[in-house]
Amino acid sequence: MDYKAIAQQTAQEVLGYSEDTTGWKVVKTSKKITISSKASKKFNGNIYRVEGIIPQTTSKLSEFLYLPDHRVTWDKSLQVFSLIKKIDSDTMICHTITQSFALGSISPRDFIDLVHIKHYEGNIVIISSNSVDVPEYPPSSNYIRGHNHPCGYVCSPLRENPAHSKLVMFVQTELRGKLSPSVIEATMPSTLISVMYNVKDGIKALRNTPECSAHQKAHASCLKKK
Repeated sequence: MDYKAIAQQTAQEVLGYSEDTTGWKVVKTSKKITISSKASKKFNGNIYRVEGIIPQTTSKLSEFLYLPDHRVTWDKSLQVFSLIKKIDSDTMICHTITQSFALGSISPRDFIDLVHIKHYEGNIVIISSNSVDVPEYPPSSNYIRGHNHPCGYVCSPLRENPAHSKLVMFVQTELRGKLSPSVIEATMPSTLISVMYNVKDGIKALRNTPECSAHQKAHASCLKKK
């Protein structure tokens, strides 16, 4: 399987979603976070667009979002986020196990995703993700294996304040199992709002750690230290 080619194609698709301004319907808003959706062209479900402002520079935010060391500390929707194969410096395969949600009505899922980080002009960073098959990691009887169609984060500097970033998250997840579409549509917006809150809380918590403060005083990025 040509993982590099898949990664490049996925990044381009996520970039296309970010440039697509037609057909989105706002389904939920909360504290300057907006959730929009429309029918996915990849499966019989929706693609969701989550938009918010994060008080962090784009370069530091993008590292915070994808590095495994950080991901499990801020993303409360996950039990596990682990690197299982490194393709190159910007491309990796990760194993994710979610928490149950919707008051336990949706059981944990696991995913095997190809994650790719790509930099664009204007200090825009896209962290794209797409589920792939990896023979060494077949589905387990412990979890329903879900599938992420092209999704990811688009981080860009806020024009009026480059020290802050605009974060746009695209999600089109096929949870599989026996869930009805109505249950997914009813629970997904609130779940995605929570993820954006988790990002904001995680950035705030990291800034307040003694290690981060020391690095900031030395004008170094605490996010690059593992």
